[in-house]
Amino acid sequence: MEEVLALETVFAQVKDPRLERTKKHRLRDILIIAICATICGAEGWVEMEEFGKAKEEWFTELLELEHGIPSHDTFGRVFALLDPKELQTEFREWVLGICPHIQGVIAIDGKTSRGSGAAEQGKKPLHLVSAWSVENRLVLAQLATEEKSNEITAIPLLLQQLALKGCLVTIDAMGTQVKIAAQIIEQGGEYALALKDNQKDLCEEVKATFALAPHDQSLLVEETRTLNKGHGRLERRTYQTISDPDTLRYLDPQQRWASLRAVGMVKAERQIGEERSCETRYYLLSFPEAELFAQAVRGHWGIEIV
Repeated sequence: MEEVLALETVFAQVKDPRLERTKKHRLRDILIIAICATICGAEGWVEMEEFGKAKEEWFTELLELEHGIPSHDTFGRVFALLDPKELQTEFREWVLGICPHIQGVIAIDGKTSRGSGAAEQGKKPLHLVSAWSVENRLVLAQLATEEKSNEITAIPLLLQQLALKGCLVTIDAMGTQVKIAAQIIEQGGEYALALKDNQKDLCEEVKATFALAPHDQSLLVEETRTLNKGHGRLERRTYQTISDPDTLRYLDPQQRWASLRAVGMVKAERQIGEERSCETRYYLLSFPEAELFAQAVRGHWGIEIV
């Protein structure tokens, strides 16, 4: 309740771009309902209106809703007029106020917003790159791009907005870039970067290294496992890290990857009824511990709900 009321003060600083005669709802009321709806999983203006109506009695106790819950058209029109940078600045102040120090896993990933494009007008769907705090379960920052390929340029800008000291940053393969790894380390963070076709040669070398590991005791593989059961689903995951210095020098002879201390592999075996599947992924790590690696990978999946 206190956190919601604090939004009154925060959003009082946001300039209302509407003409006075067109105002039927307070700007702060519109913003607070929108934020609460989004936190609870609403996607789009219609779902914001539906959420507001479902919680109308509660909102009426907090806000000045003389004309009831704003319509979805009102949400859409108002947000189209607002200065997004100003809104982001005020929202970040509120987030930092309720959670002043972020630690743990920060998952960075891109997601295309459903229904945001307009093919007949030549407009491509909106693609958002988000930074998700796993421990605090909130979005720390977002940047919009026109295409998924633009994530490579968006991620460094997103990282600049974050205080990474004490944090472990996880990024899918699109963001596994030498400069991005260096930036994370320079900002005081650690990283777990997925390897796929964008670093194909290195990925193949890491894959071959793990294939050799059972036959080479000098590689000193560290391992941890998890088992999840429920609703007819069985999932076993094996997490392994190799931090042998000679192996890392072979994989990265020019030391292009800042503070590379290990490579990781996660093997996920799933069984749903009679169906079985197996998936293996590989990572570059700035830390050697298998347990921390497992925590990072599990945490990254949380961004899928953003």
